[in-house]
Amino acid sequence: MNTIETFRRSGTQLLGQPARPSGQRGFAGRVVQVVSSLAKWIDHLLERRRGRLALLDMTDDQLKDIGTSRCDAHREGIKPLWE
Repeated sequence: MNTIETFRRSGTQLLGQPARPSGQRGFAGRVVQVVSSLAKWIDHLLERRRGRLALLDMTDDQLKDIGTSRCDAHREGIKPLWE
């Protein structure tokens, strides 16, 4: 057995504990999943906010093209980030 195989095999066990069955995550895996989900949620909120700000910048002709009024665009554009 070479050195690389030794590292690979020892990486599957921690201090003599057997490897986890597939589908189970350790604490670090759960933290990574939560942080990743939080980042995706924040990205979604910011993307929605950018779209709302774009509505506020549109001309009346552009708003007419997408089928909305200045009043509706303003109402949507001033909504808080979380709505």
